[in-house]
Parts: sequence; C-alpha cells; structure tokens
Amino acid sequence: MKNWSVAIGLVGLTFFANAQKNSNEIEVYFLGGQSNMDGYGYIKDLPDSLKRAQDGIYIFHGHTVPDDEEGGGIGSWQVLKPGHGTGFTADMKRNKYSDRFGLELSFAMTMQQAKPDRRIALIKYSRGGTSIDSLAADVFGCWDPDYHGVTGINQYDHFLATMRHAMADGDIDDDGVKDVLVPKGILWMQGESDSNLESSAYAYYDNLKRLMDLIRATMLTDDLPIVIGKISDSNDASRGGKVWKYGELVQYAQEQFVKKDDRAAIVRETKHYEHSDPWHYKSVNYIQLGNAFAEAMLKLEE
Repeated sequence: MKNWSVAIGLVGLTFFANAQKNSNEIEVYFLGGQSNMDGYGYIKDLPDSLKRAQDGIYIFHGHTVPDDEEGGGIGSWQVLKPGHGTGFTADMKRNKYSDRFGLELSFAMTMQQAKPDRRIALIKYSRGGTSIDSLAADVFGCWDPDYHGVTGINQYDHFLATMRHAMADGDIDDDGVKDVLVPKGILWMQGESDSNLESSAYAYYDNLKRLMDLIRATMLTDDLPIVIGKISDSNDASRGGKVWKYGELVQYAQEQFVKKDDRAAIVRETKHYEHSDPWHYKSVNYIQLGNAFAEAMLKLEE
C-alpha cells in the first residue's frame, strides 16, 4: 500500500468516528469503477422524478484524470442532481455537469425511499476504460495499488484523494452542524478492461479482492457491504460478435468473489441490458442498474 493511504486512514478516523455523539449522522456509499459506473445515460431520457435535484441527498464526485497526472479527486459536496455521468468535471468549489447520468440517481432515490428516517450521501470516483491490473491499463489507467509508472500516481491514488477531499469537509450541507459520515457500502461496476488480456482476466479475483479490502480499510469498516455489477458483452457484430475477449473469466471471478464473501452481492441482470454502443448500456438500463444495486445493498444491510 502506498504511504499516503496511511494518512487518509487517519483522516477517516476523525471523520467517521464518534457518530453516536452527533445527531447529524449521514450514511455514505462509495461508487467506483470504469465507464458503466461513470454512466452513459442521457438526461433527456430520464423520467421527471429523476430529472430534479434530490434535496437532502449530497454527493462528492471526484474529478477524474489519467494516471501519472495530479489533480485527481478534487471536488465539493453538492446536492445530487443529473449530470454526474461521463463528461462530468469538477474543481474545489463547483461542478461542471454533463448531459449524462449513471446509476447514482436511481440508487440514491431507492435507498432514501427505503430508509426515509436516514440521510444518504454518495462519494463517487470512476474513470472509463480503467482496469485493476496495470498490464491491461492501456491509455486509460489502472487501480493497481502497487503501480508506479512515471510519477507513481494512478486511479487508486485518485480514489484516495477523493476520499481525503470528501472527508475534509465536516459540514457537507453547510447547515452549521457537524456531519458524521457513517460508511454503509461500496458499489463497484468494473472489469471489462481486465477482460481484454488473458493474464489480467485470470488475476481478476485476486486483484478485485485486494482492492475491495483496501477500500474497506479506507472507509474503516472491515466487513463493509459490497455490491458489484456483473460485466456483460454487447456481442456487437461490428467487433466480431464479441467485445470482451476473456469476459467469461472475469465474470467467473466476480461470482467467486461474492460466493466467498458473505458481505458481498452481485447484480446479474446486466446480461439482459441493451447497449447504445459496443461498450455502454442504454439510458433506461442505468436507471435499472441503480435500482438493482440499491435492492442488493438493502438485502446486505438486513
């Protein structure tokens, strides 16, 4: 593990601790992965219920940058609204919203409806095309904690920066009362890029387990519930009828992960989703995906 992950653990210790002493507790979920976590749904396709801001639900969406670049993970806490899909950018004070959305909208709404007496917040950092294995990273980047590259900075470091910046704000809704974030779960939608290489596909179980363990440690909860989305193939004819060459190996690894971890669940309905291009789902599917993640998370929380 890189040295500054120890520092973020100390930051998290002060921010996540002593929840019982403060009535302003907020349940927080981390959303991470690659492009289908980014979200390729079009806002124009949203139903009216999801086109509006979700008052009372806050999100910290870390700015995404490539490996070896600084500035990843900066952002600010804002009320959740559409525009957190691909093309979203942020600085330390404001968000620049895109015309796309991901699973965050329907996930948050479903969770809030299921737990109306609790407050919900999201922390999101994802980057399209990224793998866990550095060998499969290509130009998109990787989440390998041991990656050194040119500067030693990669997507895992940007995740840590996202968490550090998110936790630096002790009053995320600016109401003058200290907020205490209570870690409740991890949502992970990724694996497609690792299925491009046989070696990274075979290594996916070990790589996924290690990364999830580290994210759990960062959020200071050893058995934190994890829901992962099972990757699917569009079988696009223009790409020879199969997009992910070793996709079955990654799918098997995902199944093994949830089989061996009784605090993890998997969303399998992705196999029925339609695609807007060879890699990404249609707008309606991101709504369905958020609902499915929420339903799986709620079962883990029972």
